[in-house]
Amino acid sequence: MRPHDLNLLMIFDAIMTEGAITRAADRLSMTQPAVSNALSRMRTAWNDELFVKDGRGIQPTSFAKNLWSQIQGPLGELEVAVNPTDFNPATAKRTFRIAATDSIVSMVWGPLRKVIENEAPGINIHAIPNYDMETDKILKDAEAELTFSKYQEPGSVIRAEHVLDPSWVVVMRPDHPLAKSQLSLEDFVAADHLLVSVTGDVSGPTDQVLANLGLKRRVAMSVNQFHNAAPLLKESNLICVAPSLVLEKEIFSGELAVFETPVEIVSSPLSVMWHKRQDQDAGLQWLRGLVVKFIRERVQRHEMLLSQCCRKAYCADTVKRFMEQRNMNCEEFTPAHLNTQKTPVEISELG
Repeated sequence: MRPHDLNLLMIFDAIMTEGAITRAADRLSMTQPAVSNALSRMRTAWNDELFVKDGRGIQPTSFAKNLWSQIQGPLGELEVAVNPTDFNPATAKRTFRIAATDSIVSMVWGPLRKVIENEAPGINIHAIPNYDMETDKILKDAEAELTFSKYQEPGSVIRAEHVLDPSWVVVMRPDHPLAKSQLSLEDFVAADHLLVSVTGDVSGPTDQVLANLGLKRRVAMSVNQFHNAAPLLKESNLICVAPSLVLEKEIFSGELAVFETPVEIVSSPLSVMWHKRQDQDAGLQWLRGLVVKFIRERVQRHEMLLSQCCRKAYCADTVKRFMEQRNMNCEEFTPAHLNTQKTPVEISELG
């Protein structure tokens, strides 16, 4: 490859990464006309428009997307090879983008900013929306350097480090009729429920567990963001099953009463994720280490405080009784001549 071609690829990579010629010029310490001239040479050399105008921005063509997917890895390896020096946060000038939910931002941004102000004044941290189903795409397209997902088996090009297992609880207003010393399974099922559903689906993990017991709750209302849940709960008779971390402020301030869930709900492990092309990126390693540290410290403190205020609800004996009743009902409605072999559902399947 001629040096001329490599320079064009590096400029092309910067335009794809930044999504704008002006930002690419800043990233490369070049003038905007110089980047525009380089883009003209690319179009001639590669016989493709590469980028088309889209309002005030630009969008890559299919050829550009395909080319970028092939050169990102090799360019990253070249960068590490020719710049093997260690990352120094005190002198580094760099912008990191993290795809994060509001709950992650609330846990990480504050302590991270303190470190930046004291130890890494040239580092910028930008949050972008985090859509769980698009985690791979966000990283592959270099829209962010880090993201968070419930994926337990990421693809070969995606790396992951486990950071937390959410604790599910039941929350309601402190003077709710059910806000007693313990929440029974019968009262839980009979209550009007608020469901937080990002996708709009009105069935969640709780409903799957209840279905295993032959039970069904009423989802009387749903919202698509957790920050909308607390105000509704504080002014109504709704109850809500939610990860305790997302309603931490309201729980620990006493604005919401908190209970263990009457049935055991499996937590989906949450991991911080990055693309393998940045495995050797010392700057990203530094940032990832801080993010993981802050989350784990916050979770440890949260679990300690939660144990002091969470009221009892889960009762293995009650769950077992419902399971036995369900199995008896199944036997009553199974014709004897079919001789159907049934596999019993163990309590451990709820965990």
